[in-house]
Amino acid sequence: MVASRIMWYVSTRGMAPRVDFEGALFSGYASDGGLFMPEELPQLDRETLCQWSTLSYPGLVKELCALFIGSELIPKDDLNDLIDRAFSRFRHREVVHLSRLRNGLNVLELWHGVTYAFKDLSLSCTAQFLQYFLEKKEKHVTVVVGTSGDTGSAAIESVQGAKNVDIIVLLPKGHCTKIQELQMTTVLKENVHVFGVEGNSDELDEPIKAVFADTVFAKKHNLMSLNSINWSRILVQMAHHFFAYFQCAPSLDTHPLPLVEVVVPTGAAGNLAAGYIAQKIGLPIRLVVAVNRNDIVHRTVQQGDFSLSEAVKSTLASAMDIQVPYNMERVFWLLSGSDSQVTRALMEQFERTQSLNLPKELHSKLSEAMTSESVSDEAITQTMGRCWDENQYLLCPHSAVAVNYHYQQMDRQQTSSTPRCCLAPASAAKFPEAVLAAGLTPETPVEIVALEHKETHCTPMRRGDSWTLMLRDTIEDLSRRWKGRVLNASQ
Repeated sequence: MVASRIMWYVSTRGMAPRVDFEGALFSGYASDGGLFMPEELPQLDRETLCQWSTLSYPGLVKELCALFIGSELIPKDDLNDLIDRAFSRFRHREVVHLSRLRNGLNVLELWHGVTYAFKDLSLSCTAQFLQYFLEKKEKHVTVVVGTSGDTGSAAIESVQGAKNVDIIVLLPKGHCTKIQELQMTTVLKENVHVFGVEGNSDELDEPIKAVFADTVFAKKHNLMSLNSINWSRILVQMAHHFFAYFQCAPSLDTHPLPLVEVVVPTGAAGNLAAGYIAQKIGLPIRLVVAVNRNDIVHRTVQQGDFSLSEAVKSTLASAMDIQVPYNMERVFWLLSGSDSQVTRALMEQFERTQSLNLPKELHSKLSEAMTSESVSDEAITQTMGRCWDENQYLLCPHSAVAVNYHYQQMDRQQTSSTPRCCLAPASAAKFPEAVLAAGLTPETPVEIVALEHKETHCTPMRRGDSWTLMLRDTIEDLSRRWKGRVLNASQ
């Protein structure tokens, strides 16, 4: 398979010009409000899969990135260096590790990065790609991120201290765990700017949407977003599914290749979109989507009902307390056979009415592609307890959402020969409150204990303040500072 030609990206809504990987990386949303997807999906043959099966996790990321970026944009040697640099601060030598536990329970630990969450994987790579292009062009960007918990700290860690990037993070005061908040507010670097918003994560998205919607402003200040709409993150997350497959598949000698079931706990559906693309390009996985009580993705898979519920419910799996799983748009686009007209009509209806019934044909394709389940807080704590009793292994509440599906299948005596792998997006160390709720004893790593004693910095955004105005003022100020620095350097 030749990975040298350039890969082009188009918007799921079909009204924006096509861009290369660099264009997709810096844009976030396309100009027509859609999300970027590869214009053509490569097809991996059996031979390629067999060659990839012996690769390490970083090795898989390198192959996938080479395929979807193209060596004209980032030559292979440069790409390999960037990815090695991205993973250099991970605590586990494999970067991602599979724990094989009792009764066929496989847990893929995606949380060995600096902030103990899976987002470290994709964001550390994304930040390296950003720096690479910015340094080449001597340009500056301001990254604006809204976070429900993990994205903010992983984004901060990936760019802290970078000279061409400023980052502004809006966090929902009192809606993240204490540890998540400290991971953001204790990074006292000149290019890191944290705001504590008196609202939930959906509310704090409003001012961010407003500044990006002002396209003249966004362009003038080189604004970009790093949340899971960014294609670069989806690309790296495809590697989770490949690694899970190769670790759990019994042997690749059979025809056809064996199936592996991958259970994906999801909020905004980034990991799910990544898994579905992996499936589409030839990886023999069966996807199971696991959500908490915020069950829009579950309702969509089961009944074709893609509509908002009354309100976001607070659950123990707080990073998945999300109403609008925006990456489902990518899934709809793929299901419709890359039909941007269909996708645009669906998403515009959803945006207008907050409610959408998938067309019959689309829904039946969706339920062929994946199954789903929704898990209560009670089931989360029971699963955490059971996994501890059986394995002395602590799950975070999000991982427990996935593992709950495994236990359900086991208890129904649904023994199938298909191996199953549960993705574990975060370490239990980040969620001591949930661990206590499950009647277990939290284990807190030294690095996390140390956060308690660090100096913090966080600017409040109060109810009644104009959050959009505060955000615009900060962005303008950062642009002025960068211009001043460039002037000084040239004098």
